[in-house]
Amino acid sequence: MKYFEDLRLGDREELGSHTFTAEEIKAYAVRYDPQPFHVDEGAALDSHFGALCASGWHTAAMWMRYFIDHWRRQAVDAAARGESIPEGGPSPGLRDLRWPKPVHAGDTISFAHEVVELRDMPKRPGWGLMVAINTGTNQKGEMVLSFRGAKFIKKRAD
Repeated sequence: MKYFEDLRLGDREELGSHTFTAEEIKAYAVRYDPQPFHVDEGAALDSHFGALCASGWHTAAMWMRYFIDHWRRQAVDAAARGESIPEGGPSPGLRDLRWPKPVHAGDTISFAHEVVELRDMPKRPGWGLMVAINTGTNQKGEMVLSFRGAKFIKKRAD
């Protein structure tokens, strides 16, 4: 984890990769997004997608999982070096959520985020706001997820 002062525009972090299985896609969809092209391979063949595909919400949830896991690993590494670990802040929201390509069973999605804006927060002493473009890219190099997300980041001192 980094303090606000340590962040730079253009900082890009690879968060990790995940391979979506048919079983996982169906299990998520049955519980949260039970549309036919997410839960039934036969119905998916006749759909716009032509094959079983993950819910976009599933893809976004996996991005979030990899983001949190990445930040936790950074905190463990910082603690091992004897560095202080900044408190995590909440996100005030996201914009421009897009799923430009479907995620099919067997696709491996690589998740990343890149800092595009850093804002001082005078009304929130001790915090700054980081805005990042967050992405998921499949094994063919095709973007399958993108959104602009914001997160409050702790400062070292004010």
